[in-house]
Amino acid sequence: MILSALDPQTEAALVEHLLQFVTPSKRARMEAVIARRTDRIQVVLEDIYQPHNASAVMRSCECFGIQNLHVIENRYEYTVNRDVAMGSSKWITLHRYREEAADNTKTCMEALRQKGFRIVATSLDPGSVPLDEFSLDENTSLWFGTEEEGLSQTVLESADEHVHIPMDGFTQSFNISVSAALCLYELRRKLVQGDLPWQLSESRKNEIYRLWLRNIVKNADILERGFLKENLPQ
Repeated sequence: MILSALDPQTEAALVEHLLQFVTPSKRARMEAVIARRTDRIQVVLEDIYQPHNASAVMRSCECFGIQNLHVIENRYEYTVNRDVAMGSSKWITLHRYREEAADNTKTCMEALRQKGFRIVATSLDPGSVPLDEFSLDENTSLWFGTEEEGLSQTVLESADEHVHIPMDGFTQSFNISVSAALCLYELRRKLVQGDLPWQLSESRKNEIYRLWLRNIVKNADILERGFLKENLPQ
């Protein structure tokens, strides 16, 4: 869902207006969760053809406070598996790249780089850094491909860095949803224990609050239009 842009003051007032329609306990929970949200790490899935795997990654993102999930659909269309996602789609920002006859991988890479994110491929390529040695000193987009094929050559050749999960068995890879969960657990731990700023700005919190409230407040679109009609210059 695309939300129309508002100036920060109006958006904050709109959020406060919509918060009247949630219970005090739900509001307290939302405040606790958003205080732990981050944009500093973002996850990208490239052509994940099994929707339950992508939905499991979505669930992990939400559980670890990762607000942004990017899904590239060059060959396979993604449909949220609600039984697996367990409601997580209401709470994260899903960016979809699915323009026909376009290289959606390149589109996503360019969009993230313009926002100051480095491209980090999960792979076993030579030079790949073990996860526990990986540095979060820059905004990071962490890319995952399919279990069988991995990431495309476009990503592997263009990535700024490569990272892998050290393993001690004969099998060379985890299930993608397990890989994502392990990576996010470790990177989240590093993030909160480090000295770099990772929490959201107040204006960014209001943007996310607005997304959340649209998903959980009955007739939120009507309430929003009514508020804006009364409070914006005609």
